[in-house]
Amino acid sequence: VNEAKSPVLCIGEEQPKNWFTELQVLKGHFDIVRFLVQIDDFSISERCDAADDTVQLIAFSPGARQTGERLQELRGHSQQITAMTTFTCDDGLTSHTSLITASSDRSLSLWDPDTGNRVQTISDLQSSVKCLLVLERLCVWISGGEELCVWNKDFQLQCHKQNHSDTGITALIELPKNCLAAAMDKEIAIYRLTVSTDSSLSVAEIRCLSDHQDQIRSLINVNDGLFASGSHAGELILWDAIDWNILAYEHILWEESQACAQAEIRLAAPKPSEMSIQHLTTNGKLILAAVGSGLYVYSVLSKMVVAYRKVAHDSNVLHTMLLSDSELMSCSEDGSVRMWEIQDLPLPAEPASAGFFGMWTFSRSNKQTGAPIKKVTDVPNIRMLELTGDLIGHSGAVQMFVNFGENGLVTCSADHLLILWKNGERQSHLRSLALFEKLEESGGL
Repeated sequence: VNEAKSPVLCIGEEQPKNWFTELQVLKGHFDIVRFLVQIDDFSISERCDAADDTVQLIAFSPGARQTGERLQELRGHSQQITAMTTFTCDDGLTSHTSLITASSDRSLSLWDPDTGNRVQTISDLQSSVKCLLVLERLCVWISGGEELCVWNKDFQLQCHKQNHSDTGITALIELPKNCLAAAMDKEIAIYRLTVSTDSSLSVAEIRCLSDHQDQIRSLINVNDGLFASGSHAGELILWDAIDWNILAYEHILWEESQACAQAEIRLAAPKPSEMSIQHLTTNGKLILAAVGSGLYVYSVLSKMVVAYRKVAHDSNVLHTMLLSDSELMSCSEDGSVRMWEIQDLPLPAEPASAGFFGMWTFSRSNKQTGAPIKKVTDVPNIRMLELTGDLIGHSGAVQMFVNFGENGLVTCSADHLLILWKNGERQSHLRSLALFEKLEESGGL
């Protein structure tokens, strides 16, 4: 089913709410850059997949001279990097942040970002690691793949647990009371870490949540008492983080239009990617879901849809971010990065943009059979997502971004590039200040 492109998505050059009016292109990789990790307020590390198995550390200095200087290039893995995270261990006297990387070469490495040296490495693992989780309170970190492993700060294995899923563990989050949630295909396994009197650790699976009907694509913490998961079939489930019960269940369904009523069923059926939840993010009050090429905003408090746009990009949305309760960002396989604002719907006399309502419906219940189906337009207080900014610079799929606040936004892409997007007005002001300082130092003109 082809939906007409909404004219609101052609925003034009006048974008008064888009403050990213300067950009800087950062080169250095030779393949797809898939992931960014923020190390501190002014530096990031990025991983590059496929043939490029390096990690590069890039600094973004405060003030006007944001040069995007490459600090270190970390080499040591022989195949693509599959996961990366920072690990900060505070012994009460000093605090130091390290970088942990996992690779398809079935190894794990610990790096010192300050020197670029590889401090520790573990080779010949049983399988490659797909995800990493740091538990700073216990000063340990977890690796997930075909097995769940718990490691201390010295890279020593504390305990492990084999899992029986064909896909292995694809996502990990921390839960209260020394528990973990691990996504494995359609299930979420709950593990508990136990610290014995001699400070040794053990891990045990204590619950298996089998409520999803398809592969889980995203697993996130919402707040101290809630977590959420999204599946390939468009299921969004909100869970209690203490007793692991379902608190809310949303299923994004496909509704056949009248124009397609006489067509063959196969023509009206959506592609799996059109319903798939590729990414979830939250600010504790709202959950933003990337669903196919659209965006879906869900209120944690009211457990209802508050805003939605079926066609937000021309291709699948890969990453999202809530900037505030009314502003958000998204990036897509189509190479675009877009800024959005949650706004009230037009008055009844005004036509709503076609891209907003589309052909989606929502099933709202606690996963009961025969649940009532509500059209998007029937949901009370529904609002629209208005496009306020379009950041054009990449020529390949934009994988993700990291927000440095007033210091800018960093995006990474399949075009092998990183782009540092800057607030042009702020940069101009900082350059003026720097010029005046130089003039004062030299005694003026």
